[in-house]
Amino acid sequence: MAENLSLQNFDWDAYENEKKGTLNEETLKKYDATLNAIKDHEVVEGTVTSINKREVVVNVGFKSDGIVPATEFRYNPDLKVGDKVEVYIESQEDTKGQLVLSHKEARASRSWDRVNEACNSGEIVNGYIKCRTKGGMIVDVLGMEAFLPGSQIDVKPIRDYDQFVGKTMEFKIVKVNDEFRNVVVSHKALIEAEIEAQKAEIVSKLEKGQVLEGVVKNITNYGVFIDLGGVDGLIHITDLSWGRVTDPKEFVQLDQKINVVILDFDDEKKRIALGLKQLTPHPWDALDANLKVGDKVTGKVVVMADYGAFVEVAPGIEGLIHVSEMSWSQHLRGANDFLKVGQEVEAVILTLDREERKMSLGIKQLKADPWENVDSKYAVGTRHFARVRNFTNFGVFVEIEEGVDGLIHISDLSWTKKIKHPNEFTQIGAEIEVVVLEIDKENRRLSLGHKQLEENPWEELAAKFGVDTVVEGKIVELSDKGAVVSLEDGVEAFCTARHLQKEDKEAAAAKQGDVLDFKVIEFNKDAKRILVSHLRTWEARPEAPSKETKAAAKKEAAPEMPKVEKTTLGDLDVLANLKAAMTEEAPAEKTAEKPAKKAPAKKAAAKKTTKKAEETAE
Repeated sequence: MAENLSLQNFDWDAYENEKKGTLNEETLKKYDATLNAIKDHEVVEGTVTSINKREVVVNVGFKSDGIVPATEFRYNPDLKVGDKVEVYIESQEDTKGQLVLSHKEARASRSWDRVNEACNSGEIVNGYIKCRTKGGMIVDVLGMEAFLPGSQIDVKPIRDYDQFVGKTMEFKIVKVNDEFRNVVVSHKALIEAEIEAQKAEIVSKLEKGQVLEGVVKNITNYGVFIDLGGVDGLIHITDLSWGRVTDPKEFVQLDQKINVVILDFDDEKKRIALGLKQLTPHPWDALDANLKVGDKVTGKVVVMADYGAFVEVAPGIEGLIHVSEMSWSQHLRGANDFLKVGQEVEAVILTLDREERKMSLGIKQLKADPWENVDSKYAVGTRHFARVRNFTNFGVFVEIEEGVDGLIHISDLSWTKKIKHPNEFTQIGAEIEVVVLEIDKENRRLSLGHKQLEENPWEELAAKFGVDTVVEGKIVELSDKGAVVSLEDGVEAFCTARHLQKEDKEAAAAKQGDVLDFKVIEFNKDAKRILVSHLRTWEARPEAPSKETKAAAKKEAAPEMPKVEKTTLGDLDVLANLKAAMTEEAPAEKTAEKPAKKAPAKKAAAKKTTKKAEETAE
């Protein structure tokens, strides 16, 4: 009753006035004091109060909570309510009066400093793998994009990078470039220390001959890498199978679990040699005990080499057919001329060493040796056709049949021709008829001849080309020493340079192709040599008289004629005077004195005229 009276007596107008006045202002001050003072564009720390798939609610101590997109926390999938996070105040109020926050901006504003700190301290940081790029991945680390090389994702090679996109993993910052603000991270570095410890532990427990289970990690041309649980070992291609291996993928596959045996290991280098074929018995141990030298076997050619072919006669058992055992012919060619890889062949066992596990085979032994009956088939004196196989400076090698070769010495090619090299007489591959001269069965050689197909013509040539015989010849070859002259019947002679001199010295010198007369100056039947001379054909003839000799002889034979002097105009005057003087002299002899008085003068004139005429004549 009393309370009702008090409420009735309460001055509500006064209360409202007080509420609008001092009491209201004080209350607001007290309320504001309980809130944090924040400013736009600064980084503050807040507490996560709520999390859903789309957003994270963060309390920063302001009058309202802020909302951050959940995508900004992808790098931290373990985020939970109550965690402290840094946020960036973008705006205290948006159009809806909502506090606008950004965790991404907060991380970005401090990311570079934190990245450097983490790199220097070796701190392990979380990162969100955003996407794949060339050679690796892009990772969001401490609010910055960093590069994760493909080789740094794991200790084993990664074949599918896409499986890591969208995952959050731990990383170690291994490199920072301040100038370009590039960051490189590694996940492999975090597990290497642990792996090294595992390797050391595994290697310490290894023993030769120990059989372990492993997983095929990688396949190369030279072998297979096996993961033994933290440490890798190599099965070399030769240790995959007792047989010949051309491609390791024919025996193992990636990620396949197989048992291997430890063959050897290196504690320092952590190298482990493994074997797969050693888990099965050696094929040589199962080889037929009755197999012996001389038996015939069949197999497939698996490898070809220049020196021979390897034939697999049983799985893991191979024999070598050397190229010399492929044919009886002594003209050895490449093994590829006889066999091909994959070819099925029959062969004869030549050697068999079970301890060394070696076998040599031959295929020419399947045919009879042609030298067994060579004495009867190619007796001395018999004629045969052979094919030219090769030349040497001293003769021609020919093959009568496969495995039967012979030599025609250069001196046995022709009776009459001087052959400097066999290629002047025949050519490789040509067929030539021969006569068997000698058989060397022990060394498997035949001496053959070609000129012996005809009778020795030198007995007849001795009469035809005797010394001092003059014959016609053609110069077929010319050199500084002389010329080779072709005579009749294909006979060749030699003429030295001095004996090529022609009779007419002013004429051109002898040249190749000239046909001249030659005199035989030497005939040697035993040496089969004929020397001729063109000089001797004209040197022995009487010497022809010279022009001076001919003129002297002509003068002696003709009678001596009076000398006729050639007169001149001056001589005519002198002679006229002389005639007049002589005419006057005749009457003077008959008269007495008068002519006598003039005689001395006329005689003197006559003498003077005669003397002048003699001088003129001279």
